[in-house]
Amino acid sequence: MFIVANAAIVQHPLLLYTGLRRIMSTELETALEAARNAADISRQYFKGNFTVTTKADRTPVTQADVECEQAIRETILGAFPDHGFYGEETGKTNADAASLWLVDPIDGTKAFVRQYPFFSTQIALMREGKIVLGVSCGTMFDEIAWAERGQGAWLNEQRLAVSDISDPTRAAISTGNLKSLAESDGWAKLGKWVAAADRIRGYGDFYHYHLLAAGKIEAVIESDVNILDIAALSIIVEEAGGVFTDLNGAAVNLGTRSVLAANTQLHVQMLGDLQGYVN
Repeated sequence: MFIVANAAIVQHPLLLYTGLRRIMSTELETALEAARNAADISRQYFKGNFTVTTKADRTPVTQADVECEQAIRETILGAFPDHGFYGEETGKTNADAASLWLVDPIDGTKAFVRQYPFFSTQIALMREGKIVLGVSCGTMFDEIAWAERGQGAWLNEQRLAVSDISDPTRAAISTGNLKSLAESDGWAKLGKWVAAADRIRGYGDFYHYHLLAAGKIEAVIESDVNILDIAALSIIVEEAGGVFTDLNGAAVNLGTRSVLAANTQLHVQMLGDLQGYVN
């Protein structure tokens, strides 16, 4: 069933696509509502006055992470009680369900804690092993990217499309977490691309994927991620015409740990150099 986005979503400043009159599934509409609810919470906490604790994996977690995930969980499972839910903070519920929501309530908690704006809310839906929709909400940027399989990718009111630059010397490449690649023989291969590219930057987290999908940069490389970081972003890039795999060329799945995302032409070239060095 497909319906037009409801008025509550249309009026929110992070969801400015009223002129598109887009038709979206009830699942996508719910994901957008959940992202709005989480943004309201994280924006308030971003001003400060929150507690920070350290998880077993030595990463930080805040009150905002927990409350955002609770709000997302309530919104999504309230609408789809039979669906599964896999959240960064609360783990898996009904994980064997055919429809599984993948949620990172604040992707970029370290940025959030230090009060710079490169954090986001990531919400994706995986159905029978494939990502079918994604919402990426850059709260402090007042932008939201979303995609649904076969419906294109959008950033606020603008349809997204990757660039067609295939010449490495004209390409802008952004890198994220690279520890595993730096510890491998692939580091020298990456160096080849650093030397050749027109521009190397590390925009990081959600933001370089938004830039890639919008055709403003040409590739993103990361060697240390998890599925909750990138599930939503993968379909946004793909629906914008790009290719999103791990560094071995495998499609995104629950075990994905690395990323090579680019336009079609550059992905082929970069994969030839970088595959085989990290999982």
